[in-house]
Amino acid sequence: MGMFMSFMGKGLPTTQMLSLVMGTLYRKFIEKDIKNLEDFQKAILDIFDTINSALPGKHYDVPPQKDVEACFKEWKEAKKEPERKKLFTEFMTKNVILGKLDETSLVTGLVTPPAAMAAKRAGETLPQLSIIKSIPDVIFVPTATILALISVKVSRRMFVNNVAYP
Repeated sequence: MGMFMSFMGKGLPTTQMLSLVMGTLYRKFIEKDIKNLEDFQKAILDIFDTINSALPGKHYDVPPQKDVEACFKEWKEAKKEPERKKLFTEFMTKNVILGKLDETSLVTGLVTPPAAMAAKRAGETLPQLSIIKSIPDVIFVPTATILALISVKVSRRMFVNNVAYP
């Protein structure tokens, strides 16, 4: 009981906590049957899904494809388990980056719901769009907001990729 209370007061040292988390993630990672790059990518995605679902309010971005491929090549070449664990730990430490919400997404998320309601009300008066009356506001507004956020995210990625790689 005393040890538990001391951990509550001071917490675990950072290196111990990092070691504990990485050990748990690595055990979950090696449980997968990894034979090729696709299996490796699925295991990495599963790890990030676990991290993102375990930490509410925070979202960590998945590393780029080329980084995962480079890590897989090194991981495949490493034959011993401690060496593979070290590679995995370095990869995760380097690539677990907190996702940031950009201003465009924030503005879109704030502006879209009232705009969706206005568009629905305007569309209800047109005979061609009379079917829109049958869709409840509770379904229409969140759907329009999610679609708007997805389109902003996709268009932003396309724009960034076109600018970054001419």
